[in-house]
Amino acid sequence: MTSQKNLAFLGLGQMGAPIARLLLQRGHNVTLWNRNRSKAEATRSGNARVAASPQDAVAGAAVVFTMLTDDAATEAVLLGDAHNGGISSGFLDALPSGAIHVTLSTISVALARRITAAHQERGQHHVGAPVFGRPAVAEAGKLWIVVSGGDQSLADVRPLLESISRGLTIVSSEPWQAHALKLGGNLMITSMIQTLSEAFVYAESQGIPPTLFHQAVNSALFQSQLYENYSKTILNPPQHPGATVSLGIKDTRLAREAATEAGVHMGLADYFADVLERAKKAGFADEDWAVGQYRIAQSDAPLHPKKD
Repeated sequence: MTSQKNLAFLGLGQMGAPIARLLLQRGHNVTLWNRNRSKAEATRSGNARVAASPQDAVAGAAVVFTMLTDDAATEAVLLGDAHNGGISSGFLDALPSGAIHVTLSTISVALARRITAAHQERGQHHVGAPVFGRPAVAEAGKLWIVVSGGDQSLADVRPLLESISRGLTIVSSEPWQAHALKLGGNLMITSMIQTLSEAFVYAESQGIPPTLFHQAVNSALFQSQLYENYSKTILNPPQHPGATVSLGIKDTRLAREAATEAGVHMGLADYFADVLERAKKAGFADEDWAVGQYRIAQSDAPLHPKKD
């Protein structure tokens, strides 16, 4: 069991809430905050306190976790809008010197760099720790986490991260590189989804049930639980998406931006961006990411117009 620490957890959506619950189950003192307070109240258990604001949440915390939707939400909670001429402030200046901010969200490389610089200016520390896994995986404590940060910060948060996951990959001392790796991994998931989608359309055209096709090919070639899970998602759309087409658009955009900044062009990423935008325009923005890609593959399949 990890030693108890005063923690703060900001962002209690589909991914954040199960992770926060695991930390509470480990006996930690966790202060919770969410823009919609009812989600924080629903997560409250054990040694939990619900904060009235991000600043209130981080006061006195040794480690702060954020699991927020995107760059805009993360920046708003961290910095507020005062840096853009507004009047609200985020938690950055309320975070104690020496405290560690762990970014679990999938955010851009550019924002990860800015967060690191902002913390360094204040004697605080940043650890990039984006996660691989959907909400059910988070609930089971089976996420895989890619982690970057300074040696002492990593040593301090590693037991916490290990307690909510099935394993870690330590990337480097630069927090932004963990986020870069996560974006690359998500791009590979998008590629796998597209492969499955088009393969299932092909199988159907040959009169082969997609479930049989997947069972044979996965057994023969990949033996991948990820292929198994995403095939089930594609062929049996969940009532509550684990990740939406809108999130897929965001993550693909962030990967392309990072690549462009590094002087790299990725043709497949451009193609996936187009597919996902078409899925959004077709009304699938809030559907599961995998289902949206499959629907577009199905719509692209006919070579000739159907006869009446």
